[in-house]
Amino acid sequence: MPSSSRNATDLLRKVRKIEIKTKALSHQIFAGEYHSAFKGRGMAFSEVREYQWGDDVRNMDWNVTARLRSPYVKVFEEERELTVVLLIDVSRSGLFGTTVRTKRDLIAEIAAVLAFSASLNNDKGGALFFSDRVEKFIPPQ
Repeated sequence: MPSSSRNATDLLRKVRKIEIKTKALSHQIFAGEYHSAFKGRGMAFSEVREYQWGDDVRNMDWNVTARLRSPYVKVFEEERELTVVLLIDVSRSGLFGTTVRTKRDLIAEIAAVLAFSASLNNDKGGALFFSDRVEKFIPPQ
């Protein structure tokens, strides 16, 4: 087997191990809910439904209520989107480490855990790779 295909196979094997490990870790680490630092409703309109006893009268949709001659309320979903931007050092210092694991391997694993966690929570994620200058910027999406 040529060395380039062997390296590709080894890389894919490492990526798969990281993926399996990070899926388990991300469920444990980020299982909690986000609490916004901003004041306000933090809610996005979802739908209108018929009024049920105990609903907050402040959420009454008066236009729909008048049109259908029956009380309707607005339903909101909590906005809990977070934007995650990973700052990743890709300088030559990442080659430092043991024969088993370098700093670059550990950085890749940590970045993968955070990226998978953001993905599982439907958060926007991006990355900035830098050395002594910005090498590449991937905007959050």
